[in-house]
Order: sequence, then C-alpha cells, then structure tokens
Amino acid sequence: MNPARTLVVALLLGSSAAAAEPAVWPQWRGPTRDGAVTGSAWPETLEGDALKPIWRIEKLGPSYSGPIVTRDRVFTTQTVDKKTEVVSAHDRKTGKELWKTSWDGSITVPFFAAKNGSWIRSTPAFDGKVLFVAGIKDLLVALDGDTGKELWRLDFVQEFGTPPPDFGFVCSPLVDDTGVYVQAGGSFVKVDKKTGKVLWRALKDGGGTMGSAFSSPVLARIAGTDQVVVQTRTKLAGVDRGTGKELWTKEIPSFRGMNILTPVPVGDDGIFTSTYGGNTRLLRVTSEGGKYDTRDAWGLKYEGNMTTPVVVADHAYVLGKDKRLVCVNLKTGKEAWGTDERFGDYWSMVANGDKILALDSRGLLYLLKADAKEFDLIGKRKVSDSETWAHLAVCGDEIFIRDLNGLTAWRWSGK
Repeated sequence: MNPARTLVVALLLGSSAAAAEPAVWPQWRGPTRDGAVTGSAWPETLEGDALKPIWRIEKLGPSYSGPIVTRDRVFTTQTVDKKTEVVSAHDRKTGKELWKTSWDGSITVPFFAAKNGSWIRSTPAFDGKVLFVAGIKDLLVALDGDTGKELWRLDFVQEFGTPPPDFGFVCSPLVDDTGVYVQAGGSFVKVDKKTGKVLWRALKDGGGTMGSAFSSPVLARIAGTDQVVVQTRTKLAGVDRGTGKELWTKEIPSFRGMNILTPVPVGDDGIFTSTYGGNTRLLRVTSEGGKYDTRDAWGLKYEGNMTTPVVVADHAYVLGKDKRLVCVNLKTGKEAWGTDERFGDYWSMVANGDKILALDSRGLLYLLKADAKEFDLIGKRKVSDSETWAHLAVCGDEIFIRDLNGLTAWRWSGK
C-alpha cells in the first residue's frame, strides 16, 4: 500500500486493534481513498437472498454526498426545500436518527449541470471524532460526530473575497493528522482541523467565472516524497502538505475546466487521470536533486467524464464520456477492451480482489469480474427507483446506497 494512504488508514481507523471492529467507510472512495477494500471474498451473485435490504430511510432531500459509515453510525447529507443543507447521523444497525443539524445553503447551478439538480455535492470526511462537511456555497463545517454540535465553520467567500462557485463546492475533503485539504475559494487550501483557520493556500486562480475545481485530492508518495496530489481546473499538481509549496505542475487540457474525476496514484511515480474534452493519460513524475520533471508516459484518445476509475492488477476500469466501460492497460496505455453497451452517466466503483461493484446512476448495481481480457458481468440488480449519484459504501458484508430520495442499508450473504 502507498505509505501516504497507509497514514490515512491509520488515522481513520484509530489503531491496529480497529482491525477487529466493523469495516468502515470514512471518506470519499473509502478507507484508502482509492475505491479498494479488503476482506472476505464477495459473493458470485446479487440475486435473491444473496443481497437483502436491512433498513431504509425514506423521504430524504436530494444529495450527491456518499454515505459515511463508522463502527456504529451512518452520516448522510441532504438539501431540503432548495434552501437548507441538513446533516444527520443514523444508527448503523437500525437506521434510527441520532441527531440532525442544518444551515442555510442553496444555489442554482448553470448550464448543462442544471439537469442534474442544485443540491449538496461533496462527500464529507470523518477522522474518528469530527465530521467535516462541505456546503455547496463554499462553506466548510466541522461537526462533533457524537452530538452533531458545530465546532467551527469556514466561509471561503468571506475568507478570500472570491465569488460563490457557479457549480458549488464539489471537492470532497481530505483529512490527515494535521488538517483538512479542499479545493475552495478558487484555490487549493489546507485548514487546521481543530480551529478552522487557513494554514496555507496554493494554486490560486481566483475561481474565475466557474468557481473552484471539482476534483478531490489524494495523499501519495511520488518520486520519493510524500505529497498531496490534486487536479485543478487546468492542471495536475503535487503540493507539499506541510507548507503548501507547489512541487510540480502539469497542464491538463479539458473542456471548460471539466477536470472532475480524482487522480489515481500508480506505483512510485505514476498518476492516472482522464478528462472531459481531453484524453486519458498516465503522468510520470521524477525528481533529481530536488528538481521535478513531469512527462506523459502515454496518452489514450478516450475522454473520461465524472467516474473515477478503480485499478486492479495494472489495469484501470474507466466509464467515459461515451458511457462505455473501458479497460486500460496501465503499462502500455492500450485499451484492453471496451464495451459496446452504453451505461448511465455515472458509476461509483469499489474493488475487492478480482471483483468490482459498480453503482450506476440509473439505480442499477453491477457485479463484475476484473478481467483484463473481456467484460465479464457476474450480476446485475435494480436497487433504487430514483437516481443514485452518491458514491456507494461497502463495509464488509454491508452495502450502503444513497439515492436521491433515501438511504438503504443492504447485506449480502457471502455465499
């Protein structure tokens, strides 16, 4: 495992003894922030009793935030009456509401994004005690995980004098032992997790007419140095997490800055990404004498969109702008295969061993074999009548799915 991601796991799980605790989902894309989980092998089917609902919460306001799952509770967000953002905690076993808190927060997103709704977008992060929630109007709020009490809030519009983002606060917070990292206020920012004070601000672009970038940062060890990797609206960059110094940057072309998916560290010096209106590529980052060099290992004429890929055994599984699923060989940059079938606009994917669970935005759950030779669909099941844009959470034998109208906990048998 990448050392930087190992740090995140240790922070979020608390101690080695936590391995015996129920599996958790504390942040965007899971414990290691790469859409991968470990544990018992998954079932070979999604049909019948292999996957059963445990409980469901109805009549929630819409949200794109993925559920956050701790050892004993589940956090979710919603936008109510197009004017209020609500965060609630629920008992993991029963779904019973434990607490709820709210604040004013709503915008109307422009252009083509309007068809997907104007509600909270970012997935919160939980460090074992505090839940960090990004409100759509460029607001970061810290809540006590036990009580829901607000500990602090940071309004980036007021802090930096930047305009509210046209598409809202989309980036999902990244938390380490010292702070919270977000793309907000037309920049990349580190915030003190205890006080809400800005520790440093990097990659400033003022936000422009569109506002801050959409992509979420990751911790990685690249070219022998621990750093934060982040994709802005125009470039991919490595930033020193202590000082905010830009270690290296690489221009990444895309249509109107539609760099949406999260970059994926590969090996010791590689970063995989794909952009809307650009291409799919693997960037190599090297360092000699403190001087960084960036170059494309390869480029593939295929446009990613919103779906962050999962990587299994030197292959990336990518759902692109054309709604096909494509398997890309990370060593050669060649397309191993691509489906003829078109899927929904968005997938959230989780991998375990040689299997991939994929939640389609149309409310369909797919179970795939991660096969570099061919598309191997093992199972398919309708899990929601409403759209499912939030990232699914997979915790051992439990699956948590947030659709636009509610939240459902499922359990599969393992048989």
